[in-house]
Amino acid sequence: MAAESAAFTPLTLPVLPLDDEVVLPGMVVPLDLSDAEVRAAVEAAQAAARSEPGKPRVLLVPRIDGTHAATGVLGTVEQVGRLADGDPGALIRGRGRVRIGAGTTGPGAALWVEGTRVDETVPEPLPGQVTELVKEYKALATAWLRKRGAWQVVDRVQAIDDVSALADNSGYSPFLTTEQKVELLETTDPVARLKLATQQLRDHLAEQDVAETIAKDVQEGVDKQQREFLLRRQLEAVRKELREINGEQEGEESDDYRARVEAADLPEKVREAALKEVDKLERSSDQSPEGSWIRTWLDTVLEMPWSERTEDAYDIQGAQAVLDAEHAGLEDVKERITEYLAVRKRRGDRGLGVVGGRRGGAVLALVGPPGVGKTSLGESVAHAMGRKFVRVALGGVRDEAEIRGHRRTYVGALPGRIVRAIKEAGSMNPVVLLDEIDKVGSDFRGDPAAALLEVLDPAQNHTFRDHYLEVELDLSDVVFLATANVLEAIPEALLDRMELVRLDGYTEDEKVVIARDHLLPRQLERAGLDADEATVDEGALRKLAGEYTREAGVRTLERSIARLLRKVAAQHELGERELPFTVTEADLRGLIGRPHHVPESAQDPAERRTAVPGVATGLAVTGAGGDVLYVEASLADPETGAAGLTLTGQLGDVMKESAQIALSFLRSHGAELELPVGDLKDRGAHIHFPAGAVPKDGPSAGVTMTTALASLLSGRLVRTDVAMTGEVSLTGRVLPIGGVKQKLLAAHRAGVTTVIIPKRNEPDLDDVPAEVLDKLDVHAVTDVRQVLELALAPATNGAEREVPVAAMGVPPRLSALGEGAAG
Repeated sequence: MAAESAAFTPLTLPVLPLDDEVVLPGMVVPLDLSDAEVRAAVEAAQAAARSEPGKPRVLLVPRIDGTHAATGVLGTVEQVGRLADGDPGALIRGRGRVRIGAGTTGPGAALWVEGTRVDETVPEPLPGQVTELVKEYKALATAWLRKRGAWQVVDRVQAIDDVSALADNSGYSPFLTTEQKVELLETTDPVARLKLATQQLRDHLAEQDVAETIAKDVQEGVDKQQREFLLRRQLEAVRKELREINGEQEGEESDDYRARVEAADLPEKVREAALKEVDKLERSSDQSPEGSWIRTWLDTVLEMPWSERTEDAYDIQGAQAVLDAEHAGLEDVKERITEYLAVRKRRGDRGLGVVGGRRGGAVLALVGPPGVGKTSLGESVAHAMGRKFVRVALGGVRDEAEIRGHRRTYVGALPGRIVRAIKEAGSMNPVVLLDEIDKVGSDFRGDPAAALLEVLDPAQNHTFRDHYLEVELDLSDVVFLATANVLEAIPEALLDRMELVRLDGYTEDEKVVIARDHLLPRQLERAGLDADEATVDEGALRKLAGEYTREAGVRTLERSIARLLRKVAAQHELGERELPFTVTEADLRGLIGRPHHVPESAQDPAERRTAVPGVATGLAVTGAGGDVLYVEASLADPETGAAGLTLTGQLGDVMKESAQIALSFLRSHGAELELPVGDLKDRGAHIHFPAGAVPKDGPSAGVTMTTALASLLSGRLVRTDVAMTGEVSLTGRVLPIGGVKQKLLAAHRAGVTTVIIPKRNEPDLDDVPAEVLDKLDVHAVTDVRQVLELALAPATNGAEREVPVAAMGVPPRLSALGEGAAG
C-alpha cells in the first residue's frame, strides 16, 4: 500500500457509470451524451480541466443491477462531438485501473469520488512461463481473428508486448459477458489477468469448434438427404425405362417393396422395422446375398395378417349345440368348454377383454388316450367361436427354432411354427391347436417346451418375439388348445400355464352312438356306398365295440367299420351280394373274422386265466387308456428253487417294491389269514406280468399281487368276474391310486362285473358315467383282508393241495409297443 501511495497520488474524479458495459484500459469507446449521468460526468470533467493542465478525466465504473464495481478505469475525454447517428457524444480512452475510495464533492451535478491508481507494471525481463503465456494468447487471438476475417487487427495484436495491455485487449472481445469483463477489470495482477483472458478465449474457441462441427453435420445430413432424393428419382427413372424395354406394366413391378410397405396396414413398430429393411435392400447390390434374405423377410412380414381379425360369435347355446352335434358323450369336457366360452363372452361384453395389454382366459390342455376326439374338439371350439382353426403338430419336435424361428443370418431361415400358423390362418385371433405337446423332445439344439412357456402364458405372450421376425407379435387374443396322451410327459412349468381337461374314454353305449351318427356315415361315403345301400344294425355296432375292439377311443372301431363296408362293396362288385344289405351281429364273423377281445366271463371256465390258483385280474392305466392287467404267481420246488422273490414282465422300480411289500405282508400276517406261510420261507416265489415286452410301473398293482400270492398259497381260485386296483402297505391298508375312471371303463369293456377300489377313491366314482356304474358292482375297501374275502372263491375239497400254474397264453396288449403301463 505504501508503494502504491508513493507511485500514484490520490485522484478526485467524477464518476461516469456504465450500465451492463465494461471498459478496460487501452480501449477507446464512444459514449452517448444524451444520457444525463454521462453528460453530467463529462461536463464536470471539462469544468475541472479548465483549472488543470491536460484533457478532462472521468472515472468509468461498471454498474450491474444498480451496484457499482469496486474498481474503475481512469478515462480521458479525447473528443466531444456528434456520433454517426447525429446524437451528441464523447470519445473516451481508458488509461488505467483505479481503486475507488470514498465519495467527495466537486463541480457540476456528477458524483465525485476519490481513487488510487493501481500499479500494473511487470518486472523485466519476463519469466519464461509468462513469455509462453503471451505466445499462447497471441496464437489463440490470431486464430479467432482469422476466422472472423479481421486480418488488420491481427498485426496490431501481434505488436503488443506489454502483458497488461495484452490482457486488457480482451475487452474488445464480443463473446465475453459483462461478468467476465468485470472479472478481468478487478484482476489487478497482469499475469493472472492474462491467464484468465487466455482461458476465456480458449473456452470460446472450443465451444465454437463444437458449434461448427454440429453445423457441419447438419449440413452434411441435409446434403445427404438431397442427394438420396435425387438418386432415388434417378433410380425410378431407370426402372421405368427398363420396364418399357422389357414390355412390363408399371403395376407388375414386384420389387417395389417401399410402396408395398407404405400401402400395407402394419403396426407402427413393424412399419419402422420394414422401412429400415427396405433402405438396406435399396442400398445393396443385386449380387449381394443379403438382398435375398431381406426380400424373404419382407415377404413374410407383408403376408402376416397384422390387421385381420375375426369377430367372435359368442352364441353359448349355439356353441353347446355344436359340441353336442359333433361329439357324443364327454359331457364334463363339453361343459368345461362351454364355461370357457361363456367367460370370454362376459369379459368381452364388459370391456375386460384387454387389461394392460393382457387378455384373460385359460389355455386348455386336453389330456387323454388316443382316439377320444381331442383334435376334433379343438375344431369344434373354433367352429363354436366363429374363428379360424389351425393345427400345429409338435410330435417329435426337438429344435427350439421350430417354435421361436431361426435367426435370419442362417441359410434357409424360417419363422417358427407359431408365426407360420397365424400366417396360415390369415387372422391374428385364430384357435391354434398344439397337438401332441407331450411328444416334444429336447437335445443339443434346445428345448422346444421351454420356448412354449412364453407362448402359453397369457401374462407374457402379448409381446412374443420370434427370432426370425424380430418384431413384437401379440398372441394374447389367440386361443391356444393343447393335446396330450400322457400327463406325466408334459414339463411341470408348461403344465402350470395350462388348465387340465381330462378325456378318459368312451363307454360302450357312447361308442355305439358315435359309430352310428359319425363314423358310419363317413365310412359309407369313403366306401362309395349310399346310406340306403348298406346299413349296420345296433347289435353289430355293439359287438364291434365290445369284442372286435378294446380301446378308450374309437379309431380302431372306425377302421373295423371301414373294413366291414369295404368287404360289402367288394362282394357286391364281385356279384356275391345284392344291395341293399343290412349287417347284423351274425354277419360279422363271416365278413371280418372272429372277435379278438372275448371277455373272460364269456370263455369256457376251464380256459379262463383265473381257472387255476395264483392268477388275479388287476386294472392299469396306459398311454392308450385303461386296461386289464393279469398277475401270475408260482412257488418253486423246495429242492430245486432257491428261496426269495423273482419278478418278470419288465417291471419298474415302484412295481418291484409293491411286490416286496405284498410278500412281506403275507409272511407276517399269513398265520391269521390261515395261509401256509412256511412255504414262503423255504420256497422261492415268482410273480410274472404277461405281455413282457411292455414296460409296466406304478403302485396300484399291490392288492392284485397280494391276492395272487394268497390264492396260490390257499389253493382258492380268484373269481373271474373280479378286478381290483389299489396300493397295499406293510400293515395291509389299501391306499388310494389314480385313474379310477379309466380303470372302471376298462373293466366294463373287459366284461368284469365286480371291481375293488380303495375306500379313499370313492369320491372319484362321481366322474364315472352312470351307465357304467349301473353294470358294475364296485366295492370300496380299506384293508387287504376285505379284498381277499371278496376276490377269492370258496374253498373246495382239493383246495389244500398245491396246483401248479399252467401256461396262460398271451393276454391283450396293454398299450402300443414301447409305451409303458402305469399302475
